[in-house]
Amino acid sequence: MRLVIWLVLLFVAAAVAALTLGSNLGLVSFYRGEWRLDMSLNLFLLLLVGSCFALVTAIQAIEALTTLPRRAREWRLSQRERSAQLALREALVELFGARFSRAQKAAQKALNIQSATPELAADQGFMALAHLLAAASAHRLQDRRHRDQQLGQALELARRGGSARAHEDGARLLAAEWALEDRDATRALSLLGELPPGVARRTQALRLRLQASRLARQPLDALRTARLLAKHQAFSKVAAQGLLRSLAFEALDGARDVDQLRTIWLQLDPADRRDPLVAARAAQCAGQLGAPDDGRGWLRPFFDDLGDLAADDRAAIALALVPVLAGCGHDWLQRLEAAQARFPRERALAYALGHALAERQLWGKARLMLETVADDASMPSAARRRSWLGLAALAEQEGDDARRARCFEAAARLP
Repeated sequence: MRLVIWLVLLFVAAAVAALTLGSNLGLVSFYRGEWRLDMSLNLFLLLLVGSCFALVTAIQAIEALTTLPRRAREWRLSQRERSAQLALREALVELFGARFSRAQKAAQKALNIQSATPELAADQGFMALAHLLAAASAHRLQDRRHRDQQLGQALELARRGGSARAHEDGARLLAAEWALEDRDATRALSLLGELPPGVARRTQALRLRLQASRLARQPLDALRTARLLAKHQAFSKVAAQGLLRSLAFEALDGARDVDQLRTIWLQLDPADRRDPLVAARAAQCAGQLGAPDDGRGWLRPFFDDLGDLAADDRAAIALALVPVLAGCGHDWLQRLEAAQARFPRERALAYALGHALAERQLWGKARLMLETVADDASMPSAARRRSWLGLAALAEQEGDDARRARCFEAAARLP
């Protein structure tokens, strides 16, 4: 198609020349002293065009000769750059293919090519990326000394190059991840603390901080981080709720005295304190530490709004109330009687009411409630055992040793 177009243009040029130059009778004369040179205008125009073409060609040839060393240098530089890029891509492929020794060699080859060429060595982003690939390969090979060396060089290059800020952030995130794999929570938290605020709020950084906080036995920090991740929708709703509860449980279980337990409870997010299961665990911890008043106080808001809770949540707070019933007042007895009347089929409420009646020394009503719970196989073994022990205490109060022995025997048989 191109040949046809050139032929058409040639024919058009020939036709135009025949029409314009065929009847041209002009004459061009050149004088020099006594000499005169005459030529037709057509020949003069042809010579003029040919001279211009020859001049342009000569200029281009001279320029090509004079710039040949520069172009040769640029060609060699482009070949080196191409070789370095190929080596870097090879390192990536080998790393993803789990051939870590080959990946390390390819990354080192790219570094050697860049370092041997001053023009390419100025590309600090490329150098930092190659060092990161070499460090990642060394980490997979369990070569921590070489990994740390390559990582330090990558961070140094990233700090020197203003345009390589993303490389520095990526290097710190990778280093924090590797520290977690080494079970070094202190180093991981230190690296994450050096991140800029914007990078530290990214989902990956928050995930790493969550893992580091849990590894460092800092459940409150882990809880705050997990709540940020939940806001970023990093987990499903069910998974987020389970994670937040488990972290709150871990924080509460770590309390060594009542004052520390109160401090932890106040440091929990209001949403966590409104969780019935978290409040139940806090009440259980308060009972173990000898602070029943605090435990009852944390459970009171839930008993005031029992209708808003699910059956499992009502059972959880009822079971948690029993260990903190010591010293309860008449108001708790009224509260539990109203709850039992509202939900008569829920044995957990009957269990709590029975122990509250026993605490208030209302032995007759307490025995009826506790016997119902003790014989119910659907109740947890711990609750049934506690009910049998409560019945044994009632039998001892009444002086019925035989019934007391039967209650102890029934409690001992429970798994």
